[in-house]
Amino acid sequence: MLRSMYAGVAGLKTHQTKMDVIGNNIANVNTTSYKSQSISFSDLMYQTTQNASGATATTGGVNARQIGLGAKSGAISTAISTQGATQTTNNPFDLMITGKSFFVVNNGTSDEYTRDGSFYVDGSGNLAMQSTGYYVYGWTAQTDATTGVTSINQNSGLGKLQVMSKEFMTYAPEGTTAAVISGNIDAKDANVTSSAGKTVTLEFYDNLGYLYTAEFTLKNTAKDNQYTLALTDVLDSTGKTVGTDQLGNIKLGDSYSMASGTSVSTYDPAGNVVFTGTGAATVTSTGTVDTTNLANLQKIYGQSDLSAYTDDKYNISKDGSITFYNATTDKTVTLNYNPTTGKISSPTAKVSMDFVNDVGSGLKAFTDIDIDLSTTTNLNSSGTSTIQASKGDLKNNNTGRKLGTMTGITVATDGKINATYSNGQTRLLGQIAVAEFANASGLEKAGDNLYSSTLNSGDPTVQDVTSDAGSISTGVLEMSNVDLSNEFTNMITAQRGFQANSRIITVSDTLLEELTNLKR
Repeated sequence: MLRSMYAGVAGLKTHQTKMDVIGNNIANVNTTSYKSQSISFSDLMYQTTQNASGATATTGGVNARQIGLGAKSGAISTAISTQGATQTTNNPFDLMITGKSFFVVNNGTSDEYTRDGSFYVDGSGNLAMQSTGYYVYGWTAQTDATTGVTSINQNSGLGKLQVMSKEFMTYAPEGTTAAVISGNIDAKDANVTSSAGKTVTLEFYDNLGYLYTAEFTLKNTAKDNQYTLALTDVLDSTGKTVGTDQLGNIKLGDSYSMASGTSVSTYDPAGNVVFTGTGAATVTSTGTVDTTNLANLQKIYGQSDLSAYTDDKYNISKDGSITFYNATTDKTVTLNYNPTTGKISSPTAKVSMDFVNDVGSGLKAFTDIDIDLSTTTNLNSSGTSTIQASKGDLKNNNTGRKLGTMTGITVATDGKINATYSNGQTRLLGQIAVAEFANASGLEKAGDNLYSSTLNSGDPTVQDVTSDAGSISTGVLEMSNVDLSNEFTNMITAQRGFQANSRIITVSDTLLEELTNLKR
């Protein structure tokens, strides 16, 4: 009699626990990235009144006689791998992981893990959780001092991501170092054949970010398929000329480059370059070919005679290659075209506008500009020339730029954080790290949408979110994966189960009452 009553009590307790789980799920139906839970029951224990016996020669075996003593909570599992729906917020710092990974955050003493990507940038410029202020961890971008390439080193260790420091609020200007003159020169173009010639303009930046315009004059000569390109003026952004004195210090001439047969040990663009190997020698990175350095240059570049470049200016690049520039004060280059094909036949190398030797002339911020004429042609185009100049090389690199201010921050699908600037540049700031677990359902819920690792979850594997074909979306959050229709159904079964177990107790009580009435 009492066994059934206590079985009913155990059933009430387990169904009450089920209601607790259901109630928690429903309460978190709108909690960001909440993962629903479910409970399963197991029978509690049994009282054996007779043990099982085996068969004999004369009788068969007898099964054990056991009376159950109720139910208990078997397991409470979390639907950790079920993706929640997407909620659009349009906040650039609201992030959602698609996949099995977790964001890594730090509470000041240890790492925690979350699917809640509602982040913000704090007063120090660090990416952090809105609800707790815990820092979001990842890898900070590193710039190679030699190559200038910025990249992510995922072996450098995790740390907080400072995305809006004073260092990143601006993007430094850079001088233009390459230009392209392209298009067609028509031999019957009236502008080209006139005494004034045709004007070709080239905009370029100096190292301080100021914009200038170089004016060239294109004229024909007495020879067929031959033209002259002369630098006539340089104007600032207001249209004011730099002046005759300054213009006199700018040179325009042919250039020639050759690679080094030896390696560079140390490189200083403002000082010395040290070469090692068979051509071991030390020369200045920029200078003029003269009797002082001629022998060393011949040794470094494996040339028996470079005397043809005496009095020419040279620049040595980081890779050790050298470029010689015609250092005369002449500002005119002669262009020759193949009369059969219309393609340019000379100069075959790039033409250089030379400012480097003019450090005392007021043009200190200017950089040499290598002008590529290889795409120009000399064909019939109905008497109109289409020749024009643009900054940057044929791949639109080395265009130069003005000073840029940060205009926004974007997070790519692989978690890389980039800053965009008003001068059209982008800068890699860092990458958000994610963690995966061998048994994510073994994580322990720590509240505030956080999880802690346990012995059964395994150690976290910190990686790029794309390592398991996952991705990060911006401007959206992952919603709760609670299914209300399922929860209401479970609530009905829990209610009926609770009612049924309560009937066990009331019926048992009735039986006990009948038993006590036997004495009357």
